[in-house]
Amino acid sequence: MALSWRTSVLADRHRALGSKLEDWNGMGTAWTYDKDVAQDHVAIRTKAGLMDVSGLKKLHLVGPHASAILSYATTRDVSKVYPGKSVYASMLNETGTFIEDGILYRTGPNSWMVVHGSGAGHETLASYVVGRNAELIVDDDLHDLSLQGPLAVEFLAKHVPGIRNLAYFHHLPTTLFGRHVLISRTGYTGERGYEIFCKGEDAGLIWDTILSEGKSMGIIPACFTTLDYLRVESSLLFYPYDMSQMYPFDSEPQGDTLWELGLDFTVSPGKTDFRGADAHYRLKGKERFKIFGVLVEGKTAADMGDAVYASGKRVGVITCAMVSTLTGKSMAIARLSVPAAVHGTPLEIRGKTLRGPAMAHTLPFDDVQKKKRTGVG
Repeated sequence: MALSWRTSVLADRHRALGSKLEDWNGMGTAWTYDKDVAQDHVAIRTKAGLMDVSGLKKLHLVGPHASAILSYATTRDVSKVYPGKSVYASMLNETGTFIEDGILYRTGPNSWMVVHGSGAGHETLASYVVGRNAELIVDDDLHDLSLQGPLAVEFLAKHVPGIRNLAYFHHLPTTLFGRHVLISRTGYTGERGYEIFCKGEDAGLIWDTILSEGKSMGIIPACFTTLDYLRVESSLLFYPYDMSQMYPFDSEPQGDTLWELGLDFTVSPGKTDFRGADAHYRLKGKERFKIFGVLVEGKTAADMGDAVYASGKRVGVITCAMVSTLTGKSMAIARLSVPAAVHGTPLEIRGKTLRGPAMAHTLPFDDVQKKKRTGVG
């Protein structure tokens, strides 16, 4: 395992499943198990899978100035977020380019939990707390177990009264198997799913019990790489793997705009008082590329970094790709030039292992109206 400074108490369970615990975000993470990742993908799309996503950073922001800090640091109007509700938000730098995304959970009048990935979220919030009546607490004891798939609610309904009534992007404190947890109706899969936040000392019992009791329903442990399959189909970006930090511009500094990434929806209507707001609005209409889908002919997946051509000219790069065993389609997320980012544009993939025709395709590929993740009952 790579040297890491954050630890999941489930590490030995992941090793027993064949993981070498590769580093992500400072934590040894189960990128793979001793099985085909396609099995995990099928389970989450048709039944349910349980993932340890504790590598996400969990921060508690508390105090009278907590909401004001989040209001400036993120693109969302946090005054509209009440205790028990959460919202997906972006963070920008002064040049109006993307530096982080995450979910803001309001847990009380003056208390929030911020869950984010490997961008500058922690550093940004830490800098804004200085000199203000607020405190930022890093919580690496809090583990995040993600139960995702159409049967997730069926399983939890046996143990958590009222779980069927929990709306999308809402959360509730409750108990599960006699342990105190916070269950959030969120996830990174495009399916109906739930994130179970628990103390480290309870994570093993909860993990084991879900897998033991859920085995007859087809619930299985799913590795972290499964998220790449799911996010391609569901159009979910992953910092920095879809960004210019990974695919730098030839003659410009790193940094992508929300308009380019398709994340402009994370700006609350009319909001202008967040960091980078002036630059963000000035950059509208000046997109250098667009995040867009690519449908590849055949049953072979493209590779990260494969070049995309149109009419003999390079027009983009593949950032993540997969072949679905459920649909038989080879799909990818790509950074495409603006003229090429039009549904139906003929394309060609030119990679080391794949060279062949493709087509620009609108995102998402799966569940365009997002009915699965927002389902009721």
